[in-house]
Amino acid sequence: MPKAYVFTRYGGPETEAFAELDRPSPGPGQLLVAVRAAGVNPVDWKLRGGLRRPGDTGERVFPAVFGSEVSGVVEELGDGLTGFAVGDEVFGNTVAGGYAEYALLSAEVTAHKPARLSFADAATLPVAAATAYDGVRQLDLPACATLLITGAGGGVGAAAVQIARNFGLRVVGVASAAKKDFVESLGAVHVPAGPGLAERVRAAAPDGVDAVYDLVGGAVLAEAAGLLADRTKLISAGAAPQTVAELGGSRVARARTAAVLDAVADLVLGGRLNPYVTRRFPLDRADEALRSVEDGHALGKTVIEVAV
Repeated sequence: MPKAYVFTRYGGPETEAFAELDRPSPGPGQLLVAVRAAGVNPVDWKLRGGLRRPGDTGERVFPAVFGSEVSGVVEELGDGLTGFAVGDEVFGNTVAGGYAEYALLSAEVTAHKPARLSFADAATLPVAAATAYDGVRQLDLPACATLLITGAGGGVGAAAVQIARNFGLRVVGVASAAKKDFVESLGAVHVPAGPGLAERVRAAAPDGVDAVYDLVGGAVLAEAAGLLADRTKLISAGAAPQTVAELGGSRVARARTAAVLDAVADLVLGGRLNPYVTRRFPLDRADEALRSVEDGHALGKTVIEVAV
């Protein structure tokens, strides 16, 4: 039976297990994909802890497979689905997990993988790169404006820095001191994370910042918000909607369309976006892959690869 990495109830790492599950069957508007690579994201362990995404309804069915983004090869199509064929190489958002040999994808958020795009790179785009793209587009800043990005050394942050720079923005990136060289290599001015953040940002950007793209939440978000005169230019993918709203900002509005996936893939192919896959694990080490992201020190993107 196909293998998958799951959590059996809400909680911590003790709820995780490898499992053999029936091969899923695609419903209307869905594709069954033989997974080649799956991206690992902080939201994966947050869902294990009980996080509810906006729009989630009903009770989660356990065991629940980890993972929100994959690339792979189409094995089967849901009834009446057009635009895809068995054998197509695709990437997209999963319906019910992706740390597995097989995954279901929603056709609305699935794109054809260009031949020059590797499966590993493609698997990082539906969550991290697409979130980064949606946020930068949402802010709609003019060229040469200054954007502060917190969590600039992670998967979403690294993509956001590159996309913002591609849009002609000046970027100040907040990340740990250990990620200074990486953040600067992306084209951002690095500011170390930690207490006193606002003062360091003011020193790095004496003319002020025009917007904040937060990927951390908590005290970092609150301090960064204080740097803005216009709180409508405060967005977050790292805090709850109510928390951001109380500070006068809003959550990143996700488009969740195949068009966005095509756009970020084009950026990669054009050399304007490097997914920075820095760690790769086989499926039978999915637990290690998840730990490498959950410890909060991941640089760039971590990917789980499924052997053919």
